[in-house]
Amino acid sequence: MSLNQFGPIPTEDGRIRWNLWAPRARSVHLHLAKDPSSQPESLAMIRAENGFWERVTETCPIGTRYGYRLDDGPVRPDPASRWQPEGVHALSAYWASDQFRWFDTRWSGLRASELVIYELHLGAFTPEGTLAAALDHLDELKEIGINTIELMPVAQFPGNHGWGYDGAYWYSVQNSYGGPTMLQEFVDVCHGRDMAVVLDVVYNHFGPEGNYFGEFGPIESATHTTPWGRAINFDGPDSQAIRDFVIENALYWVREFHIDGLRLDAVHAIVDDSQNHILSDIQRAVSAEAERSQRHIHVIAESNLNNVRVLLPPERGGYGIDMQWNDDFHHCVHTLLTGERNGYYVDFDSPEEQLEKCLNKIFVYDGIESRFLERVHGAHAEDLPHGRFIVSVQTHDQVGNRAIGDRFGTLLTWSQQRLAAGLLLLTPFTPMLFMGEEYGERNPFPFFCDYGDPGLRRAVHEGRLQEFASFGWEGTLPDALDAKTFASAQLSRAWHTDPAAAGLRYLYQELIAFRKRWKHRTTRDDFHAEHVTGTDGTVLVYRGRFKDDVAETPWHALFNCSGEVRDLSVGPLAIDSPRQCVSLRSDEPRFLGKTENPAQTIPTQLAPYSFLLIEPARDHSHRDTSISMELAQ
Repeated sequence: MSLNQFGPIPTEDGRIRWNLWAPRARSVHLHLAKDPSSQPESLAMIRAENGFWERVTETCPIGTRYGYRLDDGPVRPDPASRWQPEGVHALSAYWASDQFRWFDTRWSGLRASELVIYELHLGAFTPEGTLAAALDHLDELKEIGINTIELMPVAQFPGNHGWGYDGAYWYSVQNSYGGPTMLQEFVDVCHGRDMAVVLDVVYNHFGPEGNYFGEFGPIESATHTTPWGRAINFDGPDSQAIRDFVIENALYWVREFHIDGLRLDAVHAIVDDSQNHILSDIQRAVSAEAERSQRHIHVIAESNLNNVRVLLPPERGGYGIDMQWNDDFHHCVHTLLTGERNGYYVDFDSPEEQLEKCLNKIFVYDGIESRFLERVHGAHAEDLPHGRFIVSVQTHDQVGNRAIGDRFGTLLTWSQQRLAAGLLLLTPFTPMLFMGEEYGERNPFPFFCDYGDPGLRRAVHEGRLQEFASFGWEGTLPDALDAKTFASAQLSRAWHTDPAAAGLRYLYQELIAFRKRWKHRTTRDDFHAEHVTGTDGTVLVYRGRFKDDVAETPWHALFNCSGEVRDLSVGPLAIDSPRQCVSLRSDEPRFLGKTENPAQTIPTQLAPYSFLLIEPARDHSHRDTSISMELAQ
C-alpha cells in the first residue's frame, strides 16, 4: 500500500493535498472555511483511482474548518479527520503533525521483557480529565516503577466523556482530552522520563453516533457481524481501501505521535476471511516501521479465544502479533479472592488448582470443555514465552463491566489486595495494573457515556437493565448517561492521606523493583509454580531464578491464599536459615501503613492472605530494614 492516502496531507512544495475515499459518489466538493466570518469556499474534487478523490490547494492555517459534500447531500466531517474541535457532528479542522518539535530523538523504546504497564482512562485519571493534567502525575507512577502507560482509546467519540470504544473518527484525538498536539506533548514528556506509551485502538467497529463514514463507502461487512452490529468490511467488495485505512491508521499513531505500542481491542470480533488476515498486515506494517525507525514498537492483541494463532508466525498459520492478553489469570485470582462464581466465573470453580495451571501452562482453558461457553475452548500455549502474555488482577473491562463498577478496594480486605499484588508481580508474565489499583482505590469505575442521540440514550439505558437482569442483579444500576456516574470514577489518590493505601502502594513499588532485578524471566525453565502441603494445609509456591553471565540465583515465594494461618516452623515449608533470607513479607509494618520497626526474625507462620519472598541470604546483606514477626490482623 502507499501511505498518506487518507485525510489532508502537506505536500513537499508547501501546499495541501486533500484526499477522500468515496467510491460510489458521482461528485464531491471540498468545503473550506478559511475565514470563520465568511462563507465556506466550495471546491470540486477530482476523481482519482480506486474510488479516491483529490484536490490540491494552497496551504491554510492550522484549525481551518472543512468538510465534504457528496453529490447533493449535506456537508460532512472528514472520516480521516485529524481534529474535531467541536465534536463528532461538526466540521473537521486542518491539523499537521509536523508542527510539533520533538525532544525524544534518543528514545528507542522498551523491550517487551521490561514492560510494567499501567492502564489509565484520561477522563477519570484527574479531575480535569485531560492529557495536560495527566502529565502532572507521571512522576508518581515512575516513583513506583511504572514504565509504560496504556491509554484507553483517544479517538474522537461523542460528547465530553466516555470509555472511548465508540470512536467515530479513528485519526482524531478526543477534543475534551486536549486534541492531537497535546497527545504529541504527552508522549514526548513520557519518553523524557523513560516511559513508553501504548495506545488502545478499536478496529472491530465504529461508534454508533457521529460516524458518517458509511455515507462515503461500504465500510461495513455484508456478511459478518459483531456484538456491536455489522463488522468492518475487511474482505468484501471495496475492502482494500478499508484495510489500507486501518493499516495507515496504525502507522499514523506510531509515526506522527511516536506511540510505542498498539493494544488492538477485541481482535476476536475482527472478522476477515481474506488470505492475509488484517491482523497480520497490521503487525507486518508496524514491524517494518519499528525496523526503519530503530525503535521497539509492540502490537498487543486483546483476545478471549485462548488461541495461540494470534501469536504464532504466519509460516505456522498465525498472525504474528507480538503479545496478547490472558484473562485466565485474572479470572483465577478474582474467583480465588472474591468467591464469585456467576457468569463466566462459573468456569473457575477450582481457582487454586487452576491458577497453578495458568502459571505453568499459560491458559487454563487450553482445549478443554467450558461450562460457560458449553463447548471446548482454547489451545495449548505452554511452548510460548510467558512474557508474550499480559496479565492483570484488575482492568477497565473486568471492573467496569460489573453492575456498579466496584473494585478490589471495596471487594477485598487490605491483606487480600496485598496478596493479589504479589500473585501478579512475581509471575513471569508481563504485568498490567489498572489505575488506582496500586493503592486500593475505592471509587468505582462504572460504564459511562455521553451520547446526544435520544434513541441511542434510550437504547443504552434499556440494554443495561436487560443485561444485568439476566445475571440476577436486583440493585440500582448507575445511570451511564448521568455526568455524576462519570464523576464517581475519578481517582481519589487516597494514598496521600490513608496510611493503609500508602502501605499497599509501597508494596507495589518494592515488588516492581524486584522484577527489575529478575533477569531473563521469559522462558519456562526460569519459573515454576506448585502447591506444597505443609503440616496444616497447602501453600502456593512460586520458584524462579536470576541469571547472569556467571551464576544462577534461586528465589521462591510462599503464598497463603486461605483465611487460615499456615505453619512454617517444620516440614517442607520451613525456611532454611541462615542460608535463606526473607527479603519481603507482605504483612510487614511498612506495607500496613505502620511505622514500628520490630526486631528481624525468621517467621514461623504465614498469616492468612499473605506471602513471603525468599532469597539466598548472601544476596541481602545490604538490607538493614527489619521484618515484623507479628501477623497482620
